[in-house]
Order: sequence, then C-alpha cells, then structure tokens
Amino acid sequence: MTTATATVELLTVPEVMARLKLGRSKVYDLIRSHRLASIKIDGARRIPAHAVTDFVLGQIEEAA
Repeated sequence: MTTATATVELLTVPEVMARLKLGRSKVYDLIRSHRLASIKIDGARRIPAHAVTDFVLGQIEEAA
C-alpha cells in the first residue's frame, strides 16, 4: 500500500448525507447515476471524501 492510498478518507452514506445536507435516497441516486463515486467493501458502501469534494466543485462549475 502506498502513502497516497493510505490517506484516502472513506465516508459512509450517513456521513455524506450530513456533509451535503441531502437525504439517503438522493445520495444513493447520485451514486447510481455515477455522479458521485463510491466503492463497495463486503456489502458496505463507502464514498471517498475527495469524491464528495469533486461533486460539489462540479456543481459549482455547472452553476457558473
């Protein structure tokens, strides 16, 4: 494992819900539509923190 992969913060769906102020179904909709990157680890869905940041930045760019 490299240093870069060791520092990736993985968030749960409830943590992403809190950060984005969105409901559970909306977060899963974003994941299903590939607008928010995620991985599955033994059935547990995890979202890299940088994916949340990338999503927000992309939304800001679209709005401009």
